[in-house]
Amino acid sequence: MAKKLEGAGLRGQVAGETSLCTVGQEEGLAYRGYKIETLAEKGTFEEIAYLLLYGKLPNVAELRDYKELLKSQRDLPDSLKKVLREIPATAHPMAVMGTGCAMLGNLEPEDSIENQMKSINRMIATMPSIVTYWYRFSHDNEDISLINDEDTMAGHFLHILHSKTPSDLHRRVMDASLVLYAEHEFNASTFTARVCASTMSDIFSCVVAAIGSLKGPLHGGANEAAMGMIENWKTQDEAKDKILGMLANKEKIMGFGHAIYSESDPRNAIIKEFSKKLSMEYGDDSLYQVSEAIEKVMWNEKKLFPNADFFHASAYFYLGIPTKLFTPIFVMSRVSGWTAHCMEQRANNRIIRPSAEYTGPESAEWIDIEDRE
Repeated sequence: MAKKLEGAGLRGQVAGETSLCTVGQEEGLAYRGYKIETLAEKGTFEEIAYLLLYGKLPNVAELRDYKELLKSQRDLPDSLKKVLREIPATAHPMAVMGTGCAMLGNLEPEDSIENQMKSINRMIATMPSIVTYWYRFSHDNEDISLINDEDTMAGHFLHILHSKTPSDLHRRVMDASLVLYAEHEFNASTFTARVCASTMSDIFSCVVAAIGSLKGPLHGGANEAAMGMIENWKTQDEAKDKILGMLANKEKIMGFGHAIYSESDPRNAIIKEFSKKLSMEYGDDSLYQVSEAIEKVMWNEKKLFPNADFFHASAYFYLGIPTKLFTPIFVMSRVSGWTAHCMEQRANNRIIRPSAEYTGPESAEWIDIEDRE
């Protein structure tokens, strides 16, 4: 009989090995040994995606070539655009991303594991295009061009979303956000991707499975939920009173606490500082002030800290990003981590098939249908 695992949801259980990421209180967060603080300050998303996928930071020529490769892969097949135009504005954006990724896998299937990087980089390049093309067509009735001169994913996404060149600050914050979300060890969506990869399924199916997992409100979507809360309050005093009332009613406050970190989320300080800078540029820092007031109340009352999602809400607002696109940004970034994990799983594969503890009746006797109550 398999040994029973203690802790619901496999919390605290080691389910495999990875060379991609470390998370925890003492080590903080690091990708392949590089601290997240350093990566967010000095790196670009393309450098970090290269690090995760190829195992090292690119040199000047490698980064130039990688950016050019991704840039050349951003446009979508006409048949995929046609599918996206048929999806209504009421659809969940994460379902749109799953549909778009699955359709791309039908049109351009992965031909072999040896050639997996071709499909992986195609997905990284097209994720912003898929969701933004659908959003602009379904919400603004615009058939936008996905071609521009932006040489980063951050600039490309903001450009096609707003149909104009983003400012340097906006491009910088978006880039840092993508770095912060790129990888986070064996979280639910990553583990889902690895389970799918362990069956030797294709890389597109692995990413679609991960998107479905991230779509769940207990995994992705905390920044959307946080935005839905903070946008209703105008002052710090109002926010404080409302949060205290929610705590008294034992309501869940989204964007606080974390399954791994016990004292702080190292990503929070980074995005909080960027949110502050954006609020000053925006000319109205009330949303930032409300967020900061909530942060103080949650720590004073519950000793709960903001995770990466909380100040992302105000940062994305200042970037002019619609709330329903918050979680898809997570996908744009995390596809690099998901696929790096799939490559790792494939390289030393054994199907992931845990056992379960049976809790039903020990035995049951068949009753003919005419005798059943």
